[in-house]
Amino acid sequence: MARALLIVLDSVGIGGGPDAARYGDEGADTVGHIAEACARGRGDREGLRSGPLRLPNLAALGLGLAAEGATGRVPPGLAPPGPVEAAYGHAVETAAGKDTPSGHWEITGLPMLEDWGHFPDTQPAFPPELTRALIEQAGLPGILGDRHASGITIIEELGPEHVRTGRPICYTSADSVFQIAAHEEMFGLDRLYEVCRVARDICDRWRVGRVIARPFTGSADDEFRRTRNRKDFAVAPPGDTLLDRLTSAGREVVSVGKIGDIFAHRGTGREVKTAGNAAGVDAALAAMATLEDGGFVFVNLVDFDTEHGHRRDVPGYAAELEAFDTRIPEIRAALRPGDLCIVTADHGNDPTWHGTEHTREQVPVLAFGPDVVAGPIGRRETFADIGATVAQHLGIGVAGAGRAW
Repeated sequence: MARALLIVLDSVGIGGGPDAARYGDEGADTVGHIAEACARGRGDREGLRSGPLRLPNLAALGLGLAAEGATGRVPPGLAPPGPVEAAYGHAVETAAGKDTPSGHWEITGLPMLEDWGHFPDTQPAFPPELTRALIEQAGLPGILGDRHASGITIIEELGPEHVRTGRPICYTSADSVFQIAAHEEMFGLDRLYEVCRVARDICDRWRVGRVIARPFTGSADDEFRRTRNRKDFAVAPPGDTLLDRLTSAGREVVSVGKIGDIFAHRGTGREVKTAGNAAGVDAALAAMATLEDGGFVFVNLVDFDTEHGHRRDVPGYAAELEAFDTRIPEIRAALRPGDLCIVTADHGNDPTWHGTEHTREQVPVLAFGPDVVAGPIGRRETFADIGATVAQHLGIGVAGAGRAW
């Protein structure tokens, strides 16, 4: 029986979607703009990387050709070096949001067509009744922030006052999120998670997609640093996903990275938490080594987004792409006859774009395995085609949104 591995490169978009203008993202292009910046020497950083973007393995799988389908041009250096070695194409998001849950849920066959609740870009950003309820129910002395902000910037600004007062830093963004930052040692990690659970219940009234715990360490004198103990408290998907159907069919499911959080731990099988993209790939390969016939490994590699996209860090993003590219031969070697691997993304986060938010983009779809026929699969009109293809490959039938290629 066949097996499947689905790798989501968090935020690795390949050009604005047809409705990008609605989101203020017309012209955004994460991979294309990184490649162009590197070609002009703007992707150099001493001790990290220099020169043109080098992704020979992803280019061989058709990444450049997928980008050409989305934008009409092959990014510099991403033309395949020979005959393309995967089924390749690009997919359009139909969900109303450009956030992580929307992208992942649509990938697994459940597009969210209704808008999430969002907080206005004002100060304060949160409704007074929400803030009062959080303070009372969580037993807090108050909160700091209460506005749209970059997580790094607001921690640097308000970290000292947080340490002095014990008030957590609460902020949001253009996504449907309520984020709570607190010092991992002074405030306590378990205490932060508990406050987030309280906030999760309260935020349901406002249709907020995620409450996110953002722990950090350090001091004003020695720099505040976010840790790897981030935890997402997401709304459960409002219908069945590919994961639910695989679980109901008795299939082995392994979720790597933040997949468990994204799906509210429903249908996610054995969850493997990881710290960093390299560890995520390691965990996926380890899972494939013992995966049962008919099983499914689902991995999110978040560092592209959190470490580089939101920070508008072109050299760091380029280096992260190049590091993943070197792992492609290992991934291909882990596949046995009948296996399918799909590499895709959930949205964009163009590090050359204005602001620090996600960008509404199309995503690459690169499918390969010992028995996969290489060649174009064209434009997929929904991310759900990815989940439909996995479902068909694993023999559980296609249901809901999406069409297998």
